[in-house]
Amino acid sequence: MLQGKHIVVGVTGGIAAYKACELVSRLSKQQATVEVVMTEAATSFVNPETFQALSRNPVITSLFQSIKYWEIEHISLAQKTDAMIVAPATANIIGKVANGIADDFLSTMIMASTVPVILAPAMNTYMYENPILQRNVKCLKGYGYHFVDPYEGLLACGDKGKGKMAEPAVLEEYLINVLMPNQDLVGQHILITAGPTREEIDPVRYITNYSSGKMGYALAEMAKKRGALVTLITGPCQIPIPKVDEVVSVLSTEEMLHAVMSRYEQQDVVIKAAAVSDYRPTDRAVQKIKKQKEGSMELSLTKNPDILWELGKTKNDQILVGFAAETENLIENATSKMNRKNLDLMVANDLMQPGAGFHCDTNQVMLLYPNGQSKSLKLEEKKKIADGILDEIAYLLKEKKA
Repeated sequence: MLQGKHIVVGVTGGIAAYKACELVSRLSKQQATVEVVMTEAATSFVNPETFQALSRNPVITSLFQSIKYWEIEHISLAQKTDAMIVAPATANIIGKVANGIADDFLSTMIMASTVPVILAPAMNTYMYENPILQRNVKCLKGYGYHFVDPYEGLLACGDKGKGKMAEPAVLEEYLINVLMPNQDLVGQHILITAGPTREEIDPVRYITNYSSGKMGYALAEMAKKRGALVTLITGPCQIPIPKVDEVVSVLSTEEMLHAVMSRYEQQDVVIKAAAVSDYRPTDRAVQKIKKQKEGSMELSLTKNPDILWELGKTKNDQILVGFAAETENLIENATSKMNRKNLDLMVANDLMQPGAGFHCDTNQVMLLYPNGQSKSLKLEEKKKIADGILDEIAYLLKEKKA
């Protein structure tokens, strides 16, 4: 499955370095082109010649190793690589990358890389649980780095706990999933709304909410990776827009309604992940409203159109997915919304739960169905939550065709 892929395996100075030998062997048997980059400390655990024999390529151990070609090697290698996997990933390399330190070939190459980077931590339990290490891991996850969590067990130091590097077979499977994601949505037209909307009060003020767009953007990115034809209709967000087939930027709820309804008939699935403003000012002031010397200011609001209700009312053969962000009575409120708006799937998340807020890189949700069934997706990165939601949508599409 990895035939023709170019993979760099980074090996750092930990006792689990011996497991990297099996990983390199497995990847080579998959007919991938494998190049190994070792830190100086790693060479104390495994001889570079071992990796050279397994990968059938020279092993890089130094930033100042003799250059074979007229190119800057750590840059050129990063550019021709499809993915990098660091196994084992020590606390040292994780800390370096999280803090922008590039003082050897491996850390420099990671900094120069634009491809997926997978890190497989391996260390003493107390090191792994150290809040500084966990802060660094959270930071890197926020930047899109992948982590394969270590296992619990008896460690080389004699302690027992979490810190054993994931087995090479697990790392191989994870790498395949990153490079060759499930293509179960090929040809499906999926429209996704994301982010907040803004309702202008005057030329300098507006009503909005805390939505960052991260969940909607994660859905758009993962749907595209799974082969879908993705239209992203987005309110104003401060994060990079994923590469999809069409991006429509809007500001107000009414603009989003028009953008969605004009494309609705061509869609197989609509995922309404945007957090739209329920109300807008009745009259937008042409000039900036000046502060009054005395008394208070009253703002009259008018109810905005309900995009999800309009979609449910006119639904033909589309699968319609809604989101319910609640602070109380999660299941009751989300179920009521699902039934009122004729949805096929409701994604409900409790904003009061740690790690599930608007600006978090993680989320945890309940998936609710009209037949009363439900499924919980535990706290994970939003891209993993997005994949879990898309798994359910893929199943609904399959059932519709059956």
